[in-house]
Amino acid sequence: MSSEDTKPAFSEIQASALVESIFGLKTSELQPLPSYDDQNFHVHISRTKDTTDGPTEYVLKISNTESSKNPELVEVQTHIILFLREAGFPTASICRTKGDNITSLVSIDNGSEIKSYLVRLMTYLPGRRVAEISVCPQLLYEIGRLAARMDKALEKFHHPNLSSLHRENFIWNLKNVPLLEKYLYALDQDQNREIIEQIIQQFRDEVMTKLDHFRECINHGDLNDHNILIEPSSSASGDAGYQVSGILDFDDMSYGYYVFEVAITIMYMMIESETPIQVGGHVLAGFESVIPLTAVEKSALFLLVCSRFCQSLVMAAHSCQLHPENKEYLMITAKTGWRHLQQMFDMGQKAVEEIWFETAKSYGSGVSM
Repeated sequence: MSSEDTKPAFSEIQASALVESIFGLKTSELQPLPSYDDQNFHVHISRTKDTTDGPTEYVLKISNTESSKNPELVEVQTHIILFLREAGFPTASICRTKGDNITSLVSIDNGSEIKSYLVRLMTYLPGRRVAEISVCPQLLYEIGRLAARMDKALEKFHHPNLSSLHRENFIWNLKNVPLLEKYLYALDQDQNREIIEQIIQQFRDEVMTKLDHFRECINHGDLNDHNILIEPSSSASGDAGYQVSGILDFDDMSYGYYVFEVAITIMYMMIESETPIQVGGHVLAGFESVIPLTAVEKSALFLLVCSRFCQSLVMAAHSCQLHPENKEYLMITAKTGWRHLQQMFDMGQKAVEEIWFETAKSYGSGVSM
């Protein structure tokens, strides 16, 4: 975020009061959840005679002040969550306010200024985060397939404020990689910074010139290993595996391209992997079982994955300077991210692509839904 004080700082007592005053639900227990620049709480509600059959666990989401200035965008994102749920995807349900709205704007006067925050209440999705397990090829394939199925489903999504997803200078949209230059001050003058500068330049030369040839779509934009929930499953052959049980955090949604979604997903699935370079082929195979990439999209994939590493690493360093108290959460990617980026950079595009494309090819061709 651009300033230090955009992140909400509600106490647990205040959060509990919001749940009751806005949504009419009485809280029995409430715990803070980790978050990047919003504030989230895991809420348990007390059963009453009016709520005997509804959910008992929710997530209270309080948007930062910057996002809260754009209620049209938040409303579109929330309607997308509902749309995807209707289409059979494991997204949350939205709890409506007493006034039958899906969001509520809360204004707080702290003496020197009035700050406004958009508040939403969503059902809590059970499951473990992908980050907590050792990810196998089968799950990587499923996650790649899920990313493509979601982008494809959203081709049919309509809303009067859909244009709000054209977020021109949104730092997390992959086409805005050159905007990272103003945050490079947060990095030391070392080899890491040199790699980032080289990738930004290559992005200008090799990706910006191809954007017109990529197919546009709505991107989730943040399918990372903390935003995908899984649960154990058994296949027909009796093999134990995992299936996706929840998709979280639609706040980075924007108009992008199919190839952006698969690049972002590959990068985040690499983070926790012991064999990170192998990951891309399995995710790509899953994605291409629904949406095969064109030759020009494929040729940009390596650089796009490197570019997402750059976004994540640079913005984490920048955010740590603003919010040192949140350093542990902000630096999750950085723990292994620099090493993975260095490895990709050392191997080079040709060698990495060969592994990815050969792995994807081994799954056989054929588009299936």
